[in-house]
Amino acid sequence: MLITIQDSKTTAVIDSFGAQLISLKDSSGKEYIWQRDPSVWSRCSPLLFPAVGNSRNDKTMFEGVWYELPKHGFCKETDFKVTAQSSDSASFEITDTEITKTMYPYEFRLTLTYSLNDGVLSMDYKVDNTDSRPIYYCIGAHPGFICPMEDGEKFEDYVLEFEQEETASCTVHNMEKQEYDHSRHILLIDHSRRLPLDYHLFDNNAVFFESIKSRKVALVNPKTNRGVEVDYPDFETIAFWTPDHINAPFLCIEPWNGSAICSDEDDEFTHKHHVQKLELGESRSYHLGVRIL
Repeated sequence: MLITIQDSKTTAVIDSFGAQLISLKDSSGKEYIWQRDPSVWSRCSPLLFPAVGNSRNDKTMFEGVWYELPKHGFCKETDFKVTAQSSDSASFEITDTEITKTMYPYEFRLTLTYSLNDGVLSMDYKVDNTDSRPIYYCIGAHPGFICPMEDGEKFEDYVLEFEQEETASCTVHNMEKQEYDHSRHILLIDHSRRLPLDYHLFDNNAVFFESIKSRKVALVNPKTNRGVEVDYPDFETIAFWTPDHINAPFLCIEPWNGSAICSDEDDEFTHKHHVQKLELGESRSYHLGVRIL
């Protein structure tokens, strides 16, 4: 089911299958979200839960029991229930099922609410522990933005502009082992707010910053100051991705709590870096905001 919400400045379309944002347009009708092309990337903004990225050999252990948990979890293949809807907001929800328990042992409720206010799209995630024990999970966002955004521009015309001056290294992804190598880091931002884009940045998969001060970043052409800004106050890390060696016309901005398997992690899910834990009856919310510049 496709749900459209809008205000005077912006229109968004969400597909209940995956609770995925499939369109974000300004008042002129200009599109900012990658329009799915299966030959390049068949998705555009998947919700990452209860995993972010892949497990080692596609298997992980919860409290001593092995599970086959898909890369990025199961939300991308799940039809969410629409629990609330108005002209400028909509809420989508899933709970555990017998199918999810074959991949992930816990009972939970996951809600994603989209709302528009003065042209800003809010994506508010909420996880409820409905189990009789503590639950563990990772959660992340994966919106893909068209880049370049205007005719006659190049991908390399754009920069990532952070809200604060940063000196930050990315953790190198080992393509052969399919894991982040915690013994290898590359300094990409040195006392600057800007990271110029180049497709070669993504030759080894996502650019993943585990230690960064900013909780807001813009994908912008500095010559025009046009682009999008993403606000992620409740996420501990951030990654950026476009398919390697393809020169695809989009860039994903991915706030994460969790990541693909790291070289210094064992296979017990509860030991992962940035894993989230909820006690019995506890809930936690995470906010993401998108503003068209």
